Amino acid sequence: MTGLPATWRLSASAFNVTPEVIRAERTAPDLALSLVHRGIASEIEVELGQLWRGYPEATPDEARELRERLAAAGGRVSIVGVSIDEWDGRRRRSDDERLAFLEPQLRTSAALGAAGVRLPIGQAGALLERLVPLLDDLDLVLYEEAQGHQTPAAVPDAYARIAALDTPRVRLLLDISMLMPALPVTYLDELARGGIDPALVALLTDHWRDPDTHAAVVDHLRSGRVPGPVHTLYMNLLVRFGRSEVADVASVLPLLGGIHVKFWDLDDTDGRITRPIRDLGTVLRTTEYAGTLCSEWGGQEWLDDDPWAVTGRHLALARSALEEAAVASPKQAPSPRGDGAAPHPSPL
Repeated sequence: MTGLPATWRLSASAFNVTPEVIRAERTAPDLALSLVHRGIASEIEVELGQLWRGYPEATPDEARELRERLAAAGGRVSIVGVSIDEWDGRRRRSDDERLAFLEPQLRTSAALGAAGVRLPIGQAGALLERLVPLLDDLDLVLYEEAQGHQTPAAVPDAYARIAALDTPRVRLLLDISMLMPALPVTYLDELARGGIDPALVALLTDHWRDPDTHAAVVDHLRSGRVPGPVHTLYMNLLVRFGRSEVADVASVLPLLGGIHVKFWDLDDTDGRITRPIRDLGTVLRTTEYAGTLCSEWGGQEWLDDDPWAVTGRHLALARSALEEAAVASPKQAPSPRGDGAAPHPSPL
């Protein structure tokens, strides 16, 4: 069995240890470091708003200290999650104010030694073009993250903007939650325990990708029949869980600079975890992809598992699936489906 291409780097997100951050028995930087100290990953993603209380103001000294501690342990930061607060009280921020809110986060990320920063796809909007000179100065890449239902067909303008900029400073980050063949078993169990109609749970279990299932999810929400205790959890069906296939994103793969190998639990029944990893890995081997494949745990919302243990086991599972993809790698990537934005064919 072949190994991974040298340009592919498995990493882990410090978001995975969020439950420990909430417990506050150790500092957030110490918990981020623990992923390296425990040998889980040498590259980690961090959330800037989770690391220091001074967020969003720049904390260059703290950033340099964490960078040095990571380097001493044989690690580094790959990508930093940043954000743009769109509102100042009851007033929407102007583009100048949005840029002023984001700039110190970029400088802190550079001080951390990160390769890039991450924003939700489309959030920066017209600000992207103005950010490129600053990204050049700081030697950072801005990754626009697409997940769940944010396919090229769903938000074509956002993908087209990345392609039109035609710069290596702005890239696409694809969250594999877009490619879920089935829902997590533990999530379905949680919905059932929370009082969701058994008929809907059965539909979600057996027919997740059926368009009629999406319609049923929306109708159930509008009917007011979603119990309060699981209402937030239920919204994952409309926001965080996708039902696409690799062919649906084939047209934008030339824009790809990062991947989140999102997982919820470790139940791989019917390949619901490993199949999309293999499918994406197979296609990536036909491209010149160079970047991280980051393990990000979303199941902490309803599970109380050990975050280090599940992350380590998931990375082993992901590596195995990606290595298996080499055997099935086609000569060409699959033809794109739908009406997603066609990217500029410039090399990554």
